Formats: sequence, structure tokens, C-alpha cells
Amino acid sequence: MLRFARQRSRIIGALATPVVFWLLLGSGLNRAFSAVEGAGRPIGYLEYFFPGTIVMIVLFTAVFTTFSVIEDRKAGFMQGVLAVPVPRLAIVLGKILAGACIATIQGTLLLAIWPLIGGVFEPLALVKSMAVLFVLGVSLTGLGLCMAWPMDSIQGFHALMNLVLMPMWFLSGAVFPPTTAPLWLQIVIYANPLTYGQSILRQAMGTEPMTGVSPPLAAAVTALFAVVTIALATIVVTRRRKDGRP
Repeated sequence: MLRFARQRSRIIGALATPVVFWLLLGSGLNRAFSAVEGAGRPIGYLEYFFPGTIVMIVLFTAVFTTFSVIEDRKAGFMQGVLAVPVPRLAIVLGKILAGACIATIQGTLLLAIWPLIGGVFEPLALVKSMAVLFVLGVSLTGLGLCMAWPMDSIQGFHALMNLVLMPMWFLSGAVFPPTTAPLWLQIVIYANPLTYGQSILRQAMGTEPMTGVSPPLAAAVTALFAVVTIALATIVVTRRRKDGRP
């Protein structure tokens, strides 16, 4: 946390990029977007896109924290960590919990301005939203760790992130309602575990159009996504790399 707080460029980049997306894309599509029903009232695109922007912040922050895996290996620090007599699960949880905490804090900073743009927040809804952001932070950091651990190149990690993680965000209901997509794309959207975390966040913020996803199902899939990514990250970290190095 201290290391992250000292790196202002990371904080600015993780917050400013999604906000710029929200302002430019939201303003450009606001008139072209047909109002959808959220919490019994029609909402515009700026309101609809706002929860998706928060999830983008969580995505960027969670993934950026896993960059350090590649940097630490090159600097020799990771070899020292791996030599410590602790279970690999402890290393995985340390990295994932750190990324999730930072992602939750950054997401909450943007969440705090939601009432200023017309949204209504009850205290319980705020707590629920923060809990969802934390679980999503755990899932995305774990997924980023699975991708970063076998790599030696930050450029390669960037390419893989753009290939896997950005489409996950686009096809999670963040940019457009699933109900407006063609059938084949709806199948992809509902197969995307990030869709269900996005759905819970929208329900808490009162911007959830009818998607056919029940809250219990969304909560179960989101929790399962976090458990699976932690398990996969532990397997990846425990397994030796192809070059024989830990």
C-alpha cells in the first residue's frame, strides 16, 4: 500500500483513464442511447456507463499490481521471496489481497461522486457496492497473476491483457445492455463471469436494467469466480516454469 501511494503516476493513470473514457464515450453516445429502465426510472447513457467505469478502474488497478511480479523477478527480489519457507498460497494471497484492497479504494473514490451526477445511495447499498468491488478485485488480481507469473516481458503481458481482459470488460454489460445484443453475443456475455459482478454493482447503484440475472445467481457466480482465480493462481505459482526456474 505504501509503495502504491508513493507512485502517483499509477494512481493518476488508474483513475484518470476510465474517467476520460466515461466522459468522452458517455457524452458522445448519450443522445444515441435509448433510455433503459433502472430502479423503475429511465436512465441515460452517462448513468448507465458509470458502474462500468468503476469496474474498469478495478480492472486496471488489479492488473497493474501484477506487473510487479515481472519486475520483481528481473530484479531478483522474487527469488528471495520464493526462498522463504512459507506456502506458495501465502504469496498468492498476499499479492491478491494487496491488489484487491488497492482496487477497492480506487473504485470507491469514483463511487463517492455517484450522488453528484444524479445517483441515489443508501448506506447499505454503499457497503454492498464496496464488497462487490473487493470480490471483483480479488478475482481480477488473481486472473492477472495467472497471466503475469509465467511471463518475462511486460510488453507480452500488455498484449495478453488487451486480448483477454479488455474483451471481458466490454462484454460484461459495462458498455451496452446485454438485452440489446444479438443472441450469439448474449451467450458470450452471460458466459462471462465479470457480467455477474457488474450486475450486482448495478443493482446496488440502481442502474440495473432487466437482464434476467437474479441477485442470488449473480452473487454465487461472482464468489465462485474469486475462488477459482485464487485456486488457479496458486497452481500457477506452485508449478515450475518451463525454463526450470521457480
